[in-house]
Amino acid sequence: MAQKVGVLAIQGGYQKHSDMLKSLGVEIKLVKFANDFDSIDRLVIPGGESTTLLNLLNKHQIFDKLHSFCSNNPVFGTCAGSIVLSKGESYLSLIDLEVERNAYGCQLDSFVTDLSFNNKNIVGVFIRAPKFVVVGNQVDILSKYENSPVLLRQANILVSSFHPELTQDTAIHEYFLSM
Repeated sequence: MAQKVGVLAIQGGYQKHSDMLKSLGVEIKLVKFANDFDSIDRLVIPGGESTTLLNLLNKHQIFDKLHSFCSNNPVFGTCAGSIVLSKGESYLSLIDLEVERNAYGCQLDSFVTDLSFNNKNIVGVFIRAPKFVVVGNQVDILSKYENSPVLLRQANILVSSFHPELTQDTAIHEYFLSM
């Protein structure tokens, strides 16, 4: 059976993730309502603004449904999506990870750099990116930038502090689809 990937589409850069996944031949569902989770097999939580995203999740009453779905299915959070999945009082707390928001600087400090992932060179686009500051023992570090982890996996949860959807390289999305 073909998998259907949901892309959380209430705020942030969901269109680029959707386009990249479509380029891989994947059926996409833009997730905007609680019942949208019923028709997907996995989910991408895109970057954007984490406080705004959390407020909208609560306003639209889908925070609990999101938590339930992410507890049992493959999920990929980029930038703000990684913050939402991390440990914290108002976060989903589904990966043993503590983050520092905007730790790589403000919008003007955004940068592009080479990274290594699965013995391959990839490009990392960092835009107001969070830093992964405390990583639990059960979390696998898949890529680093200047000795700091920037791509992590714990069981069914994949997070990146950067934006792979803003490049032409599909390696990380392909990895997510194989989880």
